[in-house]
Order: sequence, then C-alpha cells, then structure tokens
Amino acid sequence: MTDESRYEAVRSRDARFDGVFFLGVRTTGIYCRPSCPAVTPKRENVRYYPSAAAAQRAGFRACRRCRPDAVPGSAEWNVRADLVGRAMRMIGDGVVDREGVAGLARRLGYSARQVQRQLTAELGAGPVALARAQRAHTARVLLQTTPLPVTEIAFAAGFASVRQFNDTTREIYARTPSQLRAAAARGGHGPLARPAHTGPGPGPTGVPLRLAHRGPYAHEQIFGFLERRAIPGIEEVTGGPGGRTYRRTLRLPYGTGIAEVDEGDKGAGRAGAGGTGGTRGEGASSAGWLDCRLHLTDLRDLTTAVQRVRQLFDLDADPYAVAERLGADEALRPLVDGAPGLRSPGAADPHELAVRAVLGQQITVAAARTLAGRLVAAYGKPLASPDGGLTHLFPEADALASAPLGELGMPERRRATLRTVAEAVADGTVLLEPGADRDGTERSLLELRGIGPWTAGYVRMRALGDPDVFLDGDVGVRHGLERSGAGTGAGRDGAWRPWRSYALHHLWYLAAYGPVTDR
Repeated sequence: MTDESRYEAVRSRDARFDGVFFLGVRTTGIYCRPSCPAVTPKRENVRYYPSAAAAQRAGFRACRRCRPDAVPGSAEWNVRADLVGRAMRMIGDGVVDREGVAGLARRLGYSARQVQRQLTAELGAGPVALARAQRAHTARVLLQTTPLPVTEIAFAAGFASVRQFNDTTREIYARTPSQLRAAAARGGHGPLARPAHTGPGPGPTGVPLRLAHRGPYAHEQIFGFLERRAIPGIEEVTGGPGGRTYRRTLRLPYGTGIAEVDEGDKGAGRAGAGGTGGTRGEGASSAGWLDCRLHLTDLRDLTTAVQRVRQLFDLDADPYAVAERLGADEALRPLVDGAPGLRSPGAADPHELAVRAVLGQQITVAAARTLAGRLVAAYGKPLASPDGGLTHLFPEADALASAPLGELGMPERRRATLRTVAEAVADGTVLLEPGADRDGTERSLLELRGIGPWTAGYVRMRALGDPDVFLDGDVGVRHGLERSGAGTGAGRDGAWRPWRSYALHHLWYLAAYGPVTDR
C-alpha cells in the first residue's frame, strides 16, 4: 500500500485494514486503527506504522475510542513462511514471554541479532517491543474483566515487575492500571467492563473476551465443521443452530484450561472495548467478534490460550482477499457468494490434530470421531473436576508413543503409524509448534511409515495454519470439483493461491450439502 491508499482507507473508516496497519496522529500523540470513528485527522498529521508496537515505540498512546490493541492480527503472518512470518506466530503464542528473545531465535534457527534486525526492518519494532505490546493488551483485559489485584495481574500478563507493568500501562494507555479499571467500570463496555465475580481468581464464569475478526464470518459452517468432529471428553457443542456454544479443554504451558466460544454474532458492527470498535465505510458493517470465556488454572496462560482459540476459529483471516481471489473463478464464485466469510479452521493442539489425521485415514468423519473418543477415554488425562461433557485432556505424545492402542480396534499397521507419529512429535523429529517451518514439517511427516500426502497436507493446513493447502486426492474434494464444474486439474495452476485451503472448505461443503440453490 502507498500512503495515499492508506489515507483513503482511514478517510472511509475501512475496517478491512484494521490490524494491517496503524496510524499515529502527530497533533494528539494517539495511534488508532483505520476504522476509528473519531474525526479524520488531516493528511499531513498522520504517520503510518506496520504494528501497534511500532506506534508505541514512536511515542503514541492507544486511542480510547477504537482500542487499536484489540484488532485482529494481520492475515499476512499466516501466509508468509519466512523468518518474520514464523516469528510473529511464535510471539503471538507467547514464546518471548516464556523463553525470551534467545529462545525465539533458537526455535527459528537464527541468531538473536538477525531476528531483531529483520523484525525491526519490517515491523518497526523488535521481538521485545512486540511481546510488550501483547502483554499490555493482556493486562488491560484482566484489569477490565477480573477483580484480581493489580500485583497478580502484572505477573499473570508476563511483566517482570509491578513497576515495569505500571510504567508500560501509563506509556501505552496514558492511565494507571487503577484508572483503566475505573474507566471500564464507568463506561459499561460489555464483557470487558464486567468483573466475572467478586471472589479471588478469575471465577466460575471465567475471563470473558471478545475475539475480534474482520469481515463476514460463516458461523453456521464453521461451528458445524467443529461439531461434526468434536471428540467426546475433550470437546462438546451445546445449544442449537444459531445459538451453539463450542467448548473444549486446553493443555497450556503453565496449566490447563477450558475455552467456550459462542456461535451468535452479537458483535457485528457494534463498538466495544474488546471487539472491532465502532466502524463505518465499505466492509465495516460486517466486522464483529466471537464471545469467548476462558477458564484457566493459571492466568499466565491467557495470551497463549487466546491465540490458540483464534487459530482454531481462523479469526485473523482476510475474507475480502480470499473472496476476491476465489470469486474470480467462475466455478467457485457461487460457492464464495453462498458462504461469505467461510474460514479454514486450525487447531488448538497441533499434536492432537496430527493424531486425529492418522485416525481419519480412509474412514468417515463420524468413525474417526468415535476412535478419537476411545483414545481419549483410554489414555487422556482426567480433569480434576469434569465440566459438563468435558472430562479429559488429550493424551500427550509421550503416552501414545508406547501405548498398545488395542482399545481402538484398528489394524496393527494403523496403530503402528499412530505410535510412530506420536514418537516423532515427542522427540522433536516432527515440529508442530507455532511458527514451525511448514515445508520441513511436511517432509518429516512424509518420511514416516504410514504417512502419505493427504495426512501430511491435512496436518499442514490445520495444525500449522497454512492457508494454501490443496488435497486433490481427497474424495470429498473430487466430488466438490465435479459438482462445481471446476475440473479435476483446478487448484494446481496457482489461480487459487495463496488461499487454496479456503477453496478446499468450499468444495467440502458443496460435496456434503450441495449448491446453495439446493438448500
């Protein structure tokens, strides 16, 4: 984008660019998202930044009206497979908070100096500043959703000291932590202003959040996709169509958790402390958020839990770019128009997804779900307190690597493949962490006995969040191609790149339910 096109996005308050860039207003010292409802600043007073951290580094504080720290992440980081893209996915998962810059560099296979240089060159801020901006947002959420003491919030958000927390909060929000909490209570900004309870800890209702997304969101298709694959014991979907709630257990770096995400798009087009903010202009009216509640045994896991739920629901996607590319194909255009905002769901636990992919080889989705339920019942770790249908955490890789797996009733060859994959994940032969090299992981998977292109591609698409995977050997894809009239060679010539994973979901949906006119 040029500065001219950026200013046009700001002038029209275009929510499609929220999270893609940020603007700092020189006369006020405030930085905003492009769709900020405030009076449009003069062109000569605007400076543009590729990240919130860069705007903060330049001395701007976050706008109190549009909450620029709560925007969806840029879809660019899911597309890119280079150092910067991989680093951004790892920072989002909390690697810098847990392991420091040295740990981030080690995982990436580069020197800390090289990582610092490349991130600063492209994003205007290094890994420490990017992680600091993320910590500040986490702290603001905890201040405005829980009655926890400020001292506990400081360390739960990842700050090294209360003084560092106070200084950062004043610098980014121009308010002390106590003032932020008081302002939220006065403003009545929905879930972000309501403490979950009045006792210690996050409380029985969990930490309420609004997980922002850009553009339309195909709730029915995405919640249906997850419901059909929900593994008994670790996942469940309650409620009926239009009012479903997806619930699942989470294994996190410091503890465990339960995530609850509501289907209803209550946030479309509305302003709020944690949503997309008040927006106007082209593309803005369909922006919104998913209501979420996180029940965590350790609040230090909040940032990581949020990122993993976002990945599962593909909330950082750019549906406008996807629709523009796929809708240009005559065969796909009716599918894109019929399911606007269709996402490519990721995974909350990459190891779990790899095991599910092996279980699903050459059988139906329902049969794979049954096998996975047996696996969880036999080898999963029981929750200290079952919650509804949620009773276990998914089995760890170490536990499955040496398990007999006789309870599954599968052929020995398939059981051997499952153990092989679990062992490869456990010993690091196959890396499934956020920011892993996708090409390298796929090659490592294909070298394992019993793993073919379909399994490796499915893991790459969902566990690693690759938006450009096409499983042309999949039966459902072949049926979808036939029904759409796209032809068997579609998806291979690059016309659908870099969004072939989304084309895949459109074809699966067509194969299962028929064209829009049939429904």
